[in-house]
Amino acid sequence: MQSKFRVLICLLFLSCGLAQGSEMSFAHAWQQLLKVSDKLQASQEEVRRSEAESQASEDLNWPSLSINGSYTRLESPIELDLRDLNPLASLDPTTLPPALAGALGTIPGSLFVTPFTEQDLFRSSLQAMWPIYTGGRVTAAQGIHAAQVMEKEQQHQIAQRELFLQLVERYYGVAVSHALTETQSQLLLSLNQHAEHAQKLEQQGQIAKVERLNAQVALENAKVDYASARRQLEMAQLALSRMLHEQNVDTASTLFILRDQPSLSQLNQMTLAEHPALKLLEAKEAQAQGLVEVEKGSYHPTVYLYGNYTLYEDDSLLAKMEPDWLVGVGVNIPLISRDGRSGKVQAARSALLQARYTKAQTRQDLSLLLDQSYRQLLQAKEEVDSLQVSQQLAEENKRLRDLAFSQGLSTSIDKVDAELKLSAVQTKQLAARYRYLLAYARLMAVSGQLDEFVARASRVQEEEDARQ
Repeated sequence: MQSKFRVLICLLFLSCGLAQGSEMSFAHAWQQLLKVSDKLQASQEEVRRSEAESQASEDLNWPSLSINGSYTRLESPIELDLRDLNPLASLDPTTLPPALAGALGTIPGSLFVTPFTEQDLFRSSLQAMWPIYTGGRVTAAQGIHAAQVMEKEQQHQIAQRELFLQLVERYYGVAVSHALTETQSQLLLSLNQHAEHAQKLEQQGQIAKVERLNAQVALENAKVDYASARRQLEMAQLALSRMLHEQNVDTASTLFILRDQPSLSQLNQMTLAEHPALKLLEAKEAQAQGLVEVEKGSYHPTVYLYGNYTLYEDDSLLAKMEPDWLVGVGVNIPLISRDGRSGKVQAARSALLQARYTKAQTRQDLSLLLDQSYRQLLQAKEEVDSLQVSQQLAEENKRLRDLAFSQGLSTSIDKVDAELKLSAVQTKQLAARYRYLLAYARLMAVSGQLDEFVARASRVQEEEDARQ
């Protein structure tokens, strides 16, 4: 009795080492994760940034309009001396009549000088430029930005599916740890009763000391295994709580096995049609195609409209001569360029082929992943079915060993071995059910049926609550 009391105290002590958290269904946990995940928030901001850049590229269709102002100080004002112009410049005073030559000599030199500007120049104007033909480069650039938005959206979807699988692994890892801890607890209690019984039989001289020691050793090992299971449960709950940004989270949904397995051909069809990795590569392909068009556009001329309206100018003669506004059409025809246009076009075409080959390889990889996950699902299901029979055998074997030991027809080693075999089968059963659930979650994530998995988990929980 004292030994049993000590074991119960030990179980209570180990159980108190883990604070009881609030139970949360898988559906609730998934919605919570979608709201609090920093990874998803960062991915969503990446999508918004790409959308803003795409919207900014729409402005390439509009003209540019700017106000320009300048201040310039010249070395000297610009002036025109009439004496530097023909016919005065070529006139020889010695050939003129004396009276005319004398009259010209009395005229001040400043009268021959016309100032065009002052030494300090101030100007401001309104300038506009509108490309009306760029060889398709503007349209291609806008298409590239739109494809980049699609790429970021698909990356966000991939991140969401990866996070979903991580949640399934951690959430149901807690459920498995709970079940494993319960199994170890039952084993510990059973071995404790056996150790007490063995001690009494030894005192009565019905069994040898070695058999009582064997029962005691098995009990001590069970205590260690139970403590280890509790620590595993603590770590699993801690990982889940940190993931959901909660203090203490416990699971409400349980492991489940489907009655009817999903169709592999249907899953493969849905995956190859909707998987974000393939759509991401389609976006990469569209970007590469747009880059080809951009580089090919550098061979075409650029036609643009331009205009200028003077807002402010000084009172110089040159300013009066200049018109207040002007408009025109310009063209820029590239003949010889130093930027390696042909090489850039070839590089863009190589990027396009790379995207296409990568997409083809990704389709094969996804199909292989589906096949592997589906076979893992079936294998886990077969293990679960097989272990059910093994568990029935282990339970019956334990019952017979308990009866035989109580009647002195079996040794303590046989009874402990029956206990351990039952515990091992139960542990294998949990592991197989956990592998089945992970394989099923992977199939649903790859094929994009996250809601189907969440709904299935909710139905199983409702059925479990109804039975209780």
